Amino acid sequence: MSEKEKRGFASMDAQKQRDIASKGGRAAHEKGTAHEFDSSEAKAAGRKGGRVAHERGTAHEFTSQEARTAGRKGGQSRGKRTQMQQPSAEPLEMSAAPKLEPSDACCSNGPPQSL
Repeated sequence: MSEKEKRGFASMDAQKQRDIASKGGRAAHEKGTAHEFDSSEAKAAGRKGGRVAHERGTAHEFTSQEARTAGRKGGQSRGKRTQMQQPSAEPLEMSAAPKLEPSDACCSNGPPQSL
């Protein structure tokens, strides 16, 4: 028996399929009917994809150096994002903190004296 001939969408080249799918996605978002992942759905999808990649043996195995670099990069990115969300929060300078004398510290020389 001969190989089944592709018809319709399957017969188009990959670029044409992408163009049509892209138009459909844009239209759905404009119409308001597109599905938008919430964080829990995205987390579940990522977990599922990672599990499958490990089962297939196609998952990237990080070296300790790559893991350190990725963690540092993620931490820096998160810090920048946090700063952009809270523009009024400026880091305190050390000179802005009040200077305490030893006598100001609580219980430094025994219990507080009554006046």
